[in-house]
Amino acid sequence: MKVKELRKKSSSQLRKLEANLREKLRGLRFDLQAGKVKNVKEIQATKKEIAQILTILNDNAKETTKR
Repeated sequence: MKVKELRKKSSSQLRKLEANLREKLRGLRFDLQAGKVKNVKEIQATKKEIAQILTILNDNAKETTKR
């Protein structure tokens, strides 16, 4: 998902998406150890998306404290 699309979502939607991505990452890690993962770059992409969501959540939190 692109950053512009993520910025349009509410904080609760972002938190739910983050939880889903963390669960996906957990499953990918288990599958990697079991030798079931074909695309290892999917792990990196999932981590990057989680980081983007956390950055947006932190930016939103900073904006609300400034007001």
